[in-house]
Amino acid sequence: MRPGDPSLLRRVNTQITLRALRRQGVATLTQLGRITGLSRQTVETVLDELGGRGWVQETPPDEGAMGRPARRFRFRADAGYVLGVDIGANKILAALADLNGEVVAVERVAVDGGAPAPERLGLAERTALACVDGAGVPRGRVWTVAAGTSGIIDRSGRVSLSIVLPGWTGVDLAAVAGRWLGCPGLAENDANLALLAEHWRGSAQHASDVVYLLVGHRTGAGVLIAGRLHRGRGGGAGEIGALRQVAWESGSVELTRDAAADEVFVAAGAGDPGALRMVDRFAANLAVGASALVLAIDPELVVVGGGCSRAGDVLLTPLRRHLDELCLTPPQVALSTFGDESVALGAVRLALDHVEREVLGL
Repeated sequence: MRPGDPSLLRRVNTQITLRALRRQGVATLTQLGRITGLSRQTVETVLDELGGRGWVQETPPDEGAMGRPARRFRFRADAGYVLGVDIGANKILAALADLNGEVVAVERVAVDGGAPAPERLGLAERTALACVDGAGVPRGRVWTVAAGTSGIIDRSGRVSLSIVLPGWTGVDLAAVAGRWLGCPGLAENDANLALLAEHWRGSAQHASDVVYLLVGHRTGAGVLIAGRLHRGRGGGAGEIGALRQVAWESGSVELTRDAAADEVFVAAGAGDPGALRMVDRFAANLAVGASALVLAIDPELVVVGGGCSRAGDVLLTPLRRHLDELCLTPPQVALSTFGDESVALGAVRLALDHVEREVLGL
């Protein structure tokens, strides 16, 4: 880059102004100049350019203002949208959000756990389109689609290994998701996305080192280190359940062998001795894998999410006790803010990251 490059200077000024306007919501030229340190003329030039792109809109002046009213501007969060889709074993959940990350529509459908890959993908596409169409948003206004699913997802968005969903290994999920709406497609592991959601707006907002446990139909984990998602060399970070000694899969089976997990948790909450023993065994099993991650990473926080997080303290109390026994310095343990919606919301965050970087230039 050449010193004094005018095109670089314009990009920097645009980034600074757009960031400031998004933070403020609505601002005048004077306010933006004060926040950015740019001249009024520079700010006005940038806003005119952003207005031409459809990203910024001038708003009516304050009513009752004395003298000549100041020009006021807002970022157009409705200029584009992103779509996050959770493709799970038993459900597909799509969430449509504007460019501020505000969810404007949700669509949820059930899916058979044994559905073959083409059937699951077809249902995911129909759910995604129904979410967009139901919100009255033109399909061309969706700028990025991100999908979350179980298994190891490589950096290109391809499922490199899945032991949960039939025929899922080898599916180029990012490419498939992008074709639904003719826009860039992304894909990521479900536990990683759930962790992104919690760090963005949930239980892990103020923590930098976090272990997230996705506990539901299966048990998985995501890892945040120094405020950044840690995927590992091939996307397999956190897949400690692959160790037979951890026995996360067998622990889940034991909990649901004789009754639905929700029924077991309800009975345990009512004090049923048999249910309490079953939940305690499940928590002890969960703590083995969780403690291995805690001892390796020494996080500030462990977040428990997924369908089983609905059990609340019925699960967290024994889990905390077992972690205290296994960890040298036990971390805080908290429930997910978003439960089984966290994967779709994390997919929204992943899509927004892409839009901000590749489209808005932030």
